[in-house]
Amino acid sequence: MQSISNTMIEYAIKIAHDVNADALLVCVDVTKDIISLPEDIKKGIGLIIVTTEDQKLPPEINKYAKRLDVPNVNLTRVGKIKIAIAKGIVLGYFKRGDKIICLSGVPKFGYADSILFIDVGKEFQILTSDFINDVLEAVQPEVFNAILNLSCELAAKGRENRKIGTMFVLGDDEKVMQLSRQMIINPFLGYSEEQRNILNPELEETIKEFSAIDGAFIINGKGAIITAGRHLNAALEGRDFPAGLGSRHIAAAGITNVTKAVAIVISESSGNVSVFKNGKLFVTIKKPVE
Repeated sequence: MQSISNTMIEYAIKIAHDVNADALLVCVDVTKDIISLPEDIKKGIGLIIVTTEDQKLPPEINKYAKRLDVPNVNLTRVGKIKIAIAKGIVLGYFKRGDKIICLSGVPKFGYADSILFIDVGKEFQILTSDFINDVLEAVQPEVFNAILNLSCELAAKGRENRKIGTMFVLGDDEKVMQLSRQMIINPFLGYSEEQRNILNPELEETIKEFSAIDGAFIINGKGAIITAGRHLNAALEGRDFPAGLGSRHIAAAGITNVTKAVAIVISESSGNVSVFKNGKLFVTIKKPVE
């Protein structure tokens, strides 16, 4: 009897061909089933494997698939897909108008159980032809990815059993600093750029500790933390801002509206992670219900 995963993979590939999809995004560990597929099928479907940094994939997968890493935290099916596509856009894997078939499931069950169709231009509504270049102008992709991972981890796990609400503002740091003020003594002052770089794994615990402080982290495009505990002065005025979001989200929209920065916000109340660019909400990743 054919396994559930094999059946789901076959249908996902058929749908991908029928709708002329640009990629098949696999967000569940079914690599053994995929490896068993004929080589011509694997090479013709734009395969992207979504996994965690600590997960090792069979070497043969690299011959016909790309890899996208997501944080190793509990995520909903749709949440994992949204993180993967947001990262894929910044990395240049996806662009406006791309159609993506997504195969997903719950990791503890060990099989694929969901197939979703995503139109990148419609799902990520503020995506324009200049969006990727705009982001890359301000922030290196690996910096964006690292902060998005860290934000999802903080949202899911909190800090010492406490919920965390904070914001990371990435890129265009000189202008962001001009439009903000310090609320506490800068805890990162006096350290080298290497020591305070977000890509430095030794810094992770420090960032988590300071995430409980009011205000935003300001980070330059190369990943060096300029300061924490920063109050943003720029406010967004307009009627198109999503209703029901708090002051942190309004501040994120405001600062990205008047600078080239990207802002990532963790909501203390909901645990959701939201990404802002050009004064608009790019994507929201909802915290799973335990």
